[in-house]
Amino acid sequence: MKSFIISSLLFIATLSNSFAQNTWTVASIPAELKEKAHAVIRNSETVFIVKNLGEAIEKQHTVITILDEQGLAYASMNLFYNKLQKVNNFEGVLYDSNGEKVKKLKKDDIQDGSANGNGTLFGDNRYKHAEFRYALFPFTVEFITETLNKNLLFYPMWFPQEDEENVTVEQSSLKIQMPTGMPLRYKSINGMAEPTVENKPEGTTYNWQVKGMKVYENETYSPKWTRYGKGVLTAPNEFEVEGFKGSLKTWKDIGLFDNTLCEGRDILPENIQQEVKQLVANITDPKLKVKKIYEYLQSKTRYISIQLGIGGWQPFEASYVAEKGYGDCKALSNYTKALLKNVGIESFYASIRGGSNERDIQTDFPSQQFNHVIVCVPMKTDTIWLECTSQDNAFGYLSDFTSDRYALLATPEGGKLVHTPVYKAKDNQQNRNIKVTLAEDGNATAEAVTEYTGLLSDDYVEIKNLSSRDEQQKQLYKSISVPSFELNDFSIQDKKSMIPVATVKLNLNVRKCASKSGTRLFLTPNLMSITHIIPPALDKPRQTEIVLKTAYTETDSVLYQLPKNVALEFKPEGVKFENKFGSYQSEFQMKDGSLLYIRRFVRNHGKFPAVSYAEFVEFYKKVSKADRTQVVLKL
Repeated sequence: MKSFIISSLLFIATLSNSFAQNTWTVASIPAELKEKAHAVIRNSETVFIVKNLGEAIEKQHTVITILDEQGLAYASMNLFYNKLQKVNNFEGVLYDSNGEKVKKLKKDDIQDGSANGNGTLFGDNRYKHAEFRYALFPFTVEFITETLNKNLLFYPMWFPQEDEENVTVEQSSLKIQMPTGMPLRYKSINGMAEPTVENKPEGTTYNWQVKGMKVYENETYSPKWTRYGKGVLTAPNEFEVEGFKGSLKTWKDIGLFDNTLCEGRDILPENIQQEVKQLVANITDPKLKVKKIYEYLQSKTRYISIQLGIGGWQPFEASYVAEKGYGDCKALSNYTKALLKNVGIESFYASIRGGSNERDIQTDFPSQQFNHVIVCVPMKTDTIWLECTSQDNAFGYLSDFTSDRYALLATPEGGKLVHTPVYKAKDNQQNRNIKVTLAEDGNATAEAVTEYTGLLSDDYVEIKNLSSRDEQQKQLYKSISVPSFELNDFSIQDKKSMIPVATVKLNLNVRKCASKSGTRLFLTPNLMSITHIIPPALDKPRQTEIVLKTAYTETDSVLYQLPKNVALEFKPEGVKFENKFGSYQSEFQMKDGSLLYIRRFVRNHGKFPAVSYAEFVEFYKKVSKADRTQVVLKL
């Protein structure tokens, strides 16, 4: 332990001396690290000193050169803390382009505020924030921080480029010091090199270091984890937080810890027990019982964030939720489990990483990687998933916030990783019928009825649930893909089913629906579903596989009532093509003064090899070209 203390003192001395050194001249940055960069991380040192199962010191020393206005976000530092994380030190210095000191942070320059969001009722999360405002680019900022951490559920997750594009790294390092008898587990991500390891009688030190990292350019449709660049995940085998001991060795162990946190917290008040039993007394189908309980939950509770208890990870008691009518994801999920248990239905607390664009967990690295909790109800022939924080979710439906990823079920035997439902192209549909009345000047009126199902319904259910019709209309204007139009009237209805449905009706005035040139009208029949985004072509071989997260089917039927004195001069042939990425089909029919356009596009779900990227780009080019096919009418 003595050498650990000595090394810590030397680290502090090194950091303090760096303030006095005139080493941060912009001229000393290698030219290749300035290319395409808005900021350069000159030096970033993170030292994580584990003292025991429940306590660690984290020291950070960061020096960043801000090259232009777009890099200004890096001229600030946020340091989050709570009752389990104490800030011991927060310093900062501003240097000009020649490395000369301009300003040092004073106590009054550091803001201190609540880090709890507007939806948080209780929470002890706070932050310290400091930023340097300087108009003479480029300039350099230096920050030194130290925190005492008593929540060792989480060890450092280190990505030198911080999941940011247009940032380069001159030098960055992570050092983790473990005491004797406490091994460190780690996983390298995206090719991060193995650490150097130093063993001493008092403990083991792991050291990762990178130098000269150029701008990291993310590839479109790439796996989520590749977007972080090189990095490493770390975790202990054992930990302690607020007197609770646990293990992260296996997923089974993590599930057992979740059970410990929930133990004894599922006791319902007597009146609620009787009310719920009476609610399902005449229902024999277990699935319908679960549905009734879920609807009861939605009608009686609402979501409010509560960031208290075992670092924010222990749910409030079921009796508390019953009394107050609110809770966070943990509390509401625990309450739902208690309600189901009360009527004889087994369910599991399920930890998950929620987020529409979130990365999934690393399944081969047991650790606390979750940020949300839902409920899983196993049935004989099916599994029901319940999002307990939503008053609007359809029963048994998971949106793109939690679908198609891994969840950890806290079963009586411990944690079990399972995959949540994947919604396929047949589940996610856009079925659209439009009737258009075209005038001789090219303007038109349109009546559109679109049925959105599955994941494609989410946005429109959200719009429907907005507080005012004006807000709904504003969001519809943003979602309607027509170049120039006026929305005269609209309605949105939704059907709550295992695959939810939203039906949107629109009445539009469409300006220049057809372009007039002399005696001709040039009409693009695909009124509302033109594919605008084509994956960019690459000038070098692609490195990552192609990931298409959401499968869907779009079907459009557009009927144009043409002006009486208009003749069809050119009608294109329909097209049909298909490959592993999806399929496309269109056709044009002319009958009794009307033009009918029919389109069907299917986008597949899956992972595809990097070498097929050119084929992927070509597929979308063909779709976009077909979507823009024109009909020529003559007046």
